[in-house]
Amino acid sequence: MTEHAHRVSEHIGPGSVSVTRTGARTYEGMNERGSTVLIGPAEAEGHFTPGELLKLALAGCAGMSADRVAARRLGDDFEMTVWAHGTSAPDNRYASIGEELLVDLSALDDAERTKLIELMVKAIDRSCTVARSVHGSIALETTIDGASV
Repeated sequence: MTEHAHRVSEHIGPGSVSVTRTGARTYEGMNERGSTVLIGPAEAEGHFTPGELLKLALAGCAGMSADRVAARRLGDDFEMTVWAHGTSAPDNRYASIGEELLVDLSALDDAERTKLIELMVKAIDRSCTVARSVHGSIALETTIDGASV
């Protein structure tokens, strides 16, 4: 692949990201720290679509937001996978996205499990910038350890 430079902007600062064209409908995304991701249509091997990146942002944000509260009760080495499911509607918008936090809470009794799920939901509601930003535009349906919240 040919090297493609991200042109420098005088507005670069914390939170800045850029995309630079690498080919027909394909781009390389980069944050101000130099991390990169390939963006393109579903047919472009090795690339994420913009919709997939939106869902990744939601899933990553939910996981990061709930991480500390879960680690306090489950231990630092707990395992969790967060999925975001959904496709865009015919009007080319996401009406809803399902978030699924797969974490094994079977070691907790019912009261502890319920409390931890409540705390995780509160942490996501309070701290997930991405979910807070799309709230009202996209319905987010969340489940934690199989429980709809």
